[in-house]
Amino acid sequence: MTHFGTPASRILGLLLTWLGWLSAAAQPTATPALRTPESFGYRHLVVHFGRDSVDMLVLSAPGEERVRKPLLLWAQGSLPTPIILYDNRGAYPVFPFRPKAVLKNCHLAIIGKPGIALVANVEGQNPNQLFRSTSPPPYYCARNYLQYYVARDAAVLRWLKKQSWVDKTQVLVGGHSEGSNVAAHLAAVPGLVSRAIYLSGSPLGRALTEVARDPTDPDTTAARYLEYGFAKWQRAVDHPTQTDCAAGDSNQNTYSHGQSELPALLGARVPLFIGYGTRDAAAVANDYLRLEAIRLHKTNLTFRAYVGREHNFFGFKNGQINYDDFYWEQVGNDFLHWAGLLPAGTTN
Repeated sequence: MTHFGTPASRILGLLLTWLGWLSAAAQPTATPALRTPESFGYRHLVVHFGRDSVDMLVLSAPGEERVRKPLLLWAQGSLPTPIILYDNRGAYPVFPFRPKAVLKNCHLAIIGKPGIALVANVEGQNPNQLFRSTSPPPYYCARNYLQYYVARDAAVLRWLKKQSWVDKTQVLVGGHSEGSNVAAHLAAVPGLVSRAIYLSGSPLGRALTEVARDPTDPDTTAARYLEYGFAKWQRAVDHPTQTDCAAGDSNQNTYSHGQSELPALLGARVPLFIGYGTRDAAAVANDYLRLEAIRLHKTNLTFRAYVGREHNFFGFKNGQINYDDFYWEQVGNDFLHWAGLLPAGTTN
């Protein structure tokens, strides 16, 4: 079964794997002893989307797999990593919150990256380095862009809403970082979801976030990185359908995620939870989203600005990210209570 009381150090390792950008990633080499999703308490479901077979894992309270409940679909972040990473101590967390209390009230689902294994044994290896060695498969690169994920996940959600164990009136979607983009666009599809959670997103587009800088910073290295960001965007605009991702994001991925998400966020009619750290590079874009929501009299957006927190909600100490200052539990409590998935007075 998934480890519910996982130490922060293991959660940190997974967050760094999920949320940082690696120059290249690949499927791990399978071993004869590779465990199955079922051995960790998940149901492995396959949904057809066009010619693709979509792998999805569902986590339910033991013995309540067929009990009709709300469902929360969590959208993965940017990296082509397996959903379940494990070693001799068990599995790393799959969700950025402890699911034990939530499972009393809902089912949890997560969809695998296209062409990437669902499970990987990382015994004796650093999960943050494991996927650097070779490039992702072309199958993944050709599908790793926003519009594909939105269309795929929408099809999966429609399938899920037909299942007897899903309360189709309470189907939620959430995501962090790149996953928030997907969640935002799914929330804008009429009648698809009941609520959405948007964490550390880039409302004005990821391209702006990648060139965001402190204008008072004299660091020449930061200035060079800024120019790299503009050059990356220029390449994407010049060749927006290029799918090669051997050295990182493909042009297609960059172009799809680089554009403003304001139309989706402000066009959605369902309740949205917008959470972000005030020291995230995209904080000002989230502040602008809030200003626009006020101007347009949008009352379905709930904002939580986490003061002094960065992209992954860690704090700072002596000017450096303090990885001992783990805050995901509080963030999780906030959006899970908002969503009605945690009763008042309980924590995840």
